[in-house]
Amino acid sequence: MTDVSVSAQNKSRRANPLKTLFIRVGVLPFFLAIALVVFSFMSSKFLTGQNLVNVARQSVYLVLVSLGQMLVLVSGGFDLSVGTAIALTSVVSALSMVWASGMFDSALMIITIGILAGGFTALLVGLINGVGVAYFEVSPFIMTLGVSSVGAGLALFMTGGIPISGLPFAFGDTFGFGRWFGIPVPVFIALICIAVMWVVMSRTPLGTRIYAVGGNIKAAHLSAIDTKKTLVLAYVLCSLIASLTGLLLTARVESGEANLGGTMALESIAACVIAGVSLRGGIGRVQNVVLGAFFIVMVQNGMNLARVSSYMQMVLLGALLILAVIFDQIRYRMMMR
Repeated sequence: MTDVSVSAQNKSRRANPLKTLFIRVGVLPFFLAIALVVFSFMSSKFLTGQNLVNVARQSVYLVLVSLGQMLVLVSGGFDLSVGTAIALTSVVSALSMVWASGMFDSALMIITIGILAGGFTALLVGLINGVGVAYFEVSPFIMTLGVSSVGAGLALFMTGGIPISGLPFAFGDTFGFGRWFGIPVPVFIALICIAVMWVVMSRTPLGTRIYAVGGNIKAAHLSAIDTKKTLVLAYVLCSLIASLTGLLLTARVESGEANLGGTMALESIAACVIAGVSLRGGIGRVQNVVLGAFFIVMVQNGMNLARVSSYMQMVLLGALLILAVIFDQIRYRMMMR
């Protein structure tokens, strides 16, 4: 064997770990390393323990929405209406709690009515999306975009563009700023959702069916999987998780607002794609999505510390999404080889 061929083999071996990492998890490790280096140079406060704790706390809401978005992406679609589900949940739950305050004296009863009303509204949003995509075979893009527009209009109509105040003090005090076992309530709820989602996707028949439908819907149908029911469940669960996020955000701001979650659709899709969830469906891991959502919030935090304008942040977030999609195409071709 010649020295040239030996050298080529050694280079191939050195390149393989990076290639294997890219195929397994996508561009996230590379993006994460670049972000850590760049923002560390731009701000001395970026890598402090307090700032990283703040990033983890702020990422809770995007983590939850991204988990729901992952379900739909893995099934072969996507949901542009998650922001609308958040806004409608916020508005309907707030209106219900204000109404219930005049009917009942129990704070627990008032909060329960608000939570159920908001969750039921999001359930309807997910059901409409799922039925439209699964049974009427409407494109997920058109279906969820249309529902997003209708829902946003309804939220603004119900509020008149004015935040709804007068929510019970216990609601914000518990779900917005409270602690359970020393852990902030939103973080505690997010940890439970992450654990449940990991079990569902990796240890239950529903997770297997979602992966199968996203991987090859025709083959899944021939394997006696009820593909339509599986798609509906994916969209319903996505909206319900978005509803949970809406309730937590409402408790945080202590008012029902029609503009909550306006950027969540783009950010959740970006978090999932950067985390290696394929836009073609059938590929995605819960733990990677959690890290992807953390990365998006970390980048936003780094840009805030570096005093990057909010308009330029939108540009950079869109550019990240485009780059992630390009690398997803490259990764798919490498996997096919």
